[in-house]
Amino acid sequence: MYKLHYMQKLPISLEEAWDFFSSPANLSKITPPSLAFKIKHQHENQKMYAGQLITYTIRPFWNINYEWVTEITAVQKLVYFIDEQKFGPYSFWHHEHWFSSIQGGIQMDDIVFYKLPFGIIGKVLHDLKIKKDLDDIFAYRRTVLEQMFGILNEKEKGKDV
Repeated sequence: MYKLHYMQKLPISLEEAWDFFSSPANLSKITPPSLAFKIKHQHENQKMYAGQLITYTIRPFWNINYEWVTEITAVQKLVYFIDEQKFGPYSFWHHEHWFSSIQGGIQMDDIVFYKLPFGIIGKVLHDLKIKKDLDDIFAYRRTVLEQMFGILNEKEKGKDV
C-alpha cells in the first residue's frame, strides 16, 4: 500500500473551491491531456454526492486505455469528499480531497492511498514509473490551478508534503 499527500494553497474562497472541485465535469480540466481522460456519463451542473458513480476512460500506463469507475463514498460540503475506485487499473484507490479556509484563501490537501496489482512486478513498476506518473499528474494539476486561480503565496509554489 502506498500513500501520497499533496497540498496546495489558492487565493479563492472556500465556496469557490467547493463549487469547482465538487463538479465532476471539471475533472477533465485538471487532468493532463496525455491521459486521454473522458467522462463516459455527463455530470454537468451536478454536484458530487455520496454514492455517485463516475465512469470514465483513461490512459494511465503505456498508452493502454482503461475504463475506470469511481464512487464518491463520502461528502461533507465545504470540508471534504472521498472517491474510491470500484473498477480500474489499481488494486485499491482511495482519494481524500480536503478543503480548509486559511488567511487569504484556502488550503487543499489530496491524500491518496493506493495499491497496485501484480505483486512484486507491481512494486517494480511503481518504483520505475507509476510513482513518477502520479507525481506528474498532481504537478500538472497544481500548474493548471495556479493558472486558473493564482498563487496564494509565492513561497508555496511547488511545495508538496
